[in-house]
Amino acid sequence: MDFAPLPDKLNRIAREIVDAAFKVHKALGPGLLESAYEACMAHEMSLRNLKFRTQVALPVVYEGANLDAGFRLDMLVEEQLIVEMKAVEKVIPLHEAQLMTYLRLSSLRLGLLINFNTRLIKNGIKRIVI
Repeated sequence: MDFAPLPDKLNRIAREIVDAAFKVHKALGPGLLESAYEACMAHEMSLRNLKFRTQVALPVVYEGANLDAGFRLDMLVEEQLIVEMKAVEKVIPLHEAQLMTYLRLSSLRLGLLINFNTRLIKNGIKRIVI
């Protein structure tokens, strides 16, 4: 495992995403479907001139073969950071494990798990580094 510090650029991108999540949550509040938050976050990424893709297929590499197992990243920002969005009553360990698996499969180190269905968005953001 690589325990080197994350590059400053990656941390700046993460801060922009967190700021965008605060802005989206302030405007919409909790209680909507994940797809609404994803659309608004995509708009925010565009406004911030961040390159992103949504619903990115993530294959599983098994015995040298790329297999489509149906995994989709909610958002991949600057090809460096995964954003997994939720609109659930409570984030459970399975959600964190899902993001950790996505990071491992993609060979990326930083992901943000953002649950918009919370009264205070700061309580709905989890930063995961591997």
